[in-house]
Amino acid sequence: MRLYTHPACLQHDPGPGHAERPARLRAVLQALDQDRYAALDRVEAPLATREQLLRVHSAAHMERVLASAPATGHHRLDEDTLMSPGSVEAALRAAGANVAAVDAVMNGDCQRAFCAVRPPGHHATRDQAMGFCLFNNIAVAAAHALAVHGLKRVAIADFDVHHGNGTQAIFEREPRVLFVSSHQSPLYPDSGHEDERGSGNIVNGTLSPGAGSHEFRELWDIVLLPRLDAFRPQLVLVSAGFDAHRNDPLADIRLGHEDYAWITERLVTLARTHAGGRLVSTLEGGYDLAALAACASAHVGALMD
Repeated sequence: MRLYTHPACLQHDPGPGHAERPARLRAVLQALDQDRYAALDRVEAPLATREQLLRVHSAAHMERVLASAPATGHHRLDEDTLMSPGSVEAALRAAGANVAAVDAVMNGDCQRAFCAVRPPGHHATRDQAMGFCLFNNIAVAAAHALAVHGLKRVAIADFDVHHGNGTQAIFEREPRVLFVSSHQSPLYPDSGHEDERGSGNIVNGTLSPGAGSHEFRELWDIVLLPRLDAFRPQLVLVSAGFDAHRNDPLADIRLGHEDYAWITERLVTLARTHAGGRLVSTLEGGYDLAALAACASAHVGALMD
């Protein structure tokens, strides 16, 4: 199994007090710097190319992001999404990690990969940066799998506590991509209602504030995993947000790290059944540092097992 990351992803700094801070990635990397993860094949993330980004983003959006990094200080793209001098390289490395991971699993260099990168991506739409996200990393990966590897069925499983509105919007008319998501509702970005089905390839499962392990596992067991299984994906992609943990400050779901191990084990089984074991996961949310470290550790441990 491979771990993709890059020091540049620590240089994206939205500023003091911002939830999506460099310490998030440091916490994840420190958690994975233990003996039990010594077998991880650690690879530096390459830069995404313009061609790769343009499969899911408009040229105007791509150029706006690339031109918006300030020489000093911060540039605000929206209320929540800021850029610093290091943001462009970080965003290109984050998207590039996902592309490289798809190539690695498709070429047989490894079966599974985790991209420990930031900024996150699943809120970024074709035309807009939002919700801490500049480029939609998982969407770039899925589009690359379709275009370069000729896949006909790519599944994206998103268990971040916030709905991946950008991923849904990018693929809602693309039948080769199935997007399934569990998320709290109501909550930012106020999308992901269960009647949003795209062209039949969108499956949203909502969790009420206060829901915990039982509701989460039941939703995946009864609704989301059966849809993934019926789709028979040739590649499984995962938007791995850990902000549904009970200690996370930005939401109200009450999961523990063991729930992330559980869903990861189910997704690995699905990948083994239909996709030759091929699975690529990328870091999305998670804003309590101790909880993030524990959940990422549980996730990667289950991927390795």
